[in-house]
Amino acid sequence: MSAWIDSLTGWLTANPEWLGLTIFLLACAECLAVVGIIIPGTVLMFAVAVMAGSGALTAWETLLLGYAGGLLGDAISYAVGRRFHQSIRRLPVLRHHPEWMVGAEAYFQRYGTVSLLVGRYIGPLRPMLPMIAGMLDMPLPRFILVSLLAASGWSVAYLLPGWTTGAALRLPLPEGFWREAAVVLVALAVVVGVIAHSSLRRQRWTVPLAACLCLTALIALLLGWMHLHELDNGLMTLIQQHRNASLDRVMEMITVIGDFHTMLYASVLLSLLLLLAKQWRAALLPLGVLLVAGQAGSTLKLLFCRMRPEVLLNPLTSYSLPSGHSTSAFAFFLVLGILAGREQPPRMRLTWLLLACLPATAVALSRVYLGVHWPTDIIAGALLAGAVCAAILALAQWNSPLTALNPRAWWLVLPACLALLGGVILWRLPLALEMYRY
Repeated sequence: MSAWIDSLTGWLTANPEWLGLTIFLLACAECLAVVGIIIPGTVLMFAVAVMAGSGALTAWETLLLGYAGGLLGDAISYAVGRRFHQSIRRLPVLRHHPEWMVGAEAYFQRYGTVSLLVGRYIGPLRPMLPMIAGMLDMPLPRFILVSLLAASGWSVAYLLPGWTTGAALRLPLPEGFWREAAVVLVALAVVVGVIAHSSLRRQRWTVPLAACLCLTALIALLLGWMHLHELDNGLMTLIQQHRNASLDRVMEMITVIGDFHTMLYASVLLSLLLLLAKQWRAALLPLGVLLVAGQAGSTLKLLFCRMRPEVLLNPLTSYSLPSGHSTSAFAFFLVLGILAGREQPPRMRLTWLLLACLPATAVALSRVYLGVHWPTDIIAGALLAGAVCAAILALAQWNSPLTALNPRAWWLVLPACLALLGGVILWRLPLALEMYRY
C-alpha cells in the first residue's frame, strides 16, 4: 500500500494539473459506502493536501474541493441505500462483512440525525452511515441539511492540516521553526493522548487529570513563549501571505463569535435553558467556566504584557497572551461538548468534545489570520479554558456524575444558541470590519 501511495504522489508531482480532481475524488471515495472502509483515505487526503499547500492550490480551493467531494460521496451512499433498502445486505462485500452494517445501523438507530454529525469523524462509520440513513428512509431534506453541515467541518479537519504543512515546507521559514513546532506538537499530543487513554479506560480520575495536564502545559507555555519566537513568526508569515479579501470577510464573521460578551450572552442563555430543564448543577458550568477562565486570562495578560503582532492599521492596545477570544470560545464550546457526551460511551464523549473544539478552533485561528494574536496566544487560551473547564466539572461531579440532558431539550438548546450567535454576528460585524482592517 505504501508503494502505491508513493507512486500516486509521484505521478501527481509530475502532473499537478490533476491534483484538484484527485482531491475531489479522494474525498468522494472516503465518504462512499464500503469504498471508504477499504481505501486508506485519511492518509491519501493528507498527502495530496500537502502537495496542494506546496503552491498548487490555495487553501480555499483545497477545502472547497474536499467539501464538494464529501457531499457527492454522501449523496451516492444515501441514494444507494434509498434505492435498494434491505437488499443491500445481500451484496457480496457486505455479505462477507456484516459487521460493517450492523455497527453503523445500531449507531444510527441509537443516535438518529446526530449520528451523521458525530460519526463523520469515526473512520469505519463515516462511509456507511449515509447509506444506512437512506436504507431506513431518513427524509431527504433533513439528510441534505445535516450532510451540508457535517461535510464542512470534516473537510477542514481532514485537509487543512495537510495543506498548512505543505505551505510551511514551501516557505523559507526561520531557523529553529521545525524544532519549536515539534516541541509544541509533541506536548499537545501527550496531553490529548493521556486524557483520551484515561477516558477510554473509564478511569475515575480522568477529569482531574485533564485539569492538571492542561494547567501544566499552560504553565510551561507561559514560561517558555519567549523561546518560541521562530514558531510564532513563521506561522504568522505563512498565514499573512495567504490572506485574501473573500476570506477576510469570513474570518471577521467567525472572530465575532469568540468575543467575551458574545460568549457571555450565549452562556447566560445556556444556563437559563439548563435551569428550565431542571439541570441544576449543569447550569453552573457555562457561566462558571467562562467567568473564571475570562478573569484568569485577563490577569495573565497583565502579568506577561506581551505585545500583539503589528499587522492591523489600528493596532489593539491590550496585551495578547493568552488570547481572550480563544479562551472564551473554548470555554463555551467545551461545556457544550461535555453536556452532549453525558452518560454516553467514552468514544462518543471524546467525539463530542472533538466536534465542540471545531468551532472554537475556527475562532482561535481567525485571531491569528487577522493578525491580532500570535499562534502561541491561542494555544494558551485553549489550554486555559480546558484547565478551568475540567476543574469546575470535577467539582460539579464531586459526589455524583452529571445526568444527561433530555434529547428533546437539545432541539431547544442548539437552535436558541445558534440564533443568538447569528444575531450577535449581524450586530457586531460592522464594528469588526472597521477594527480588523490591515
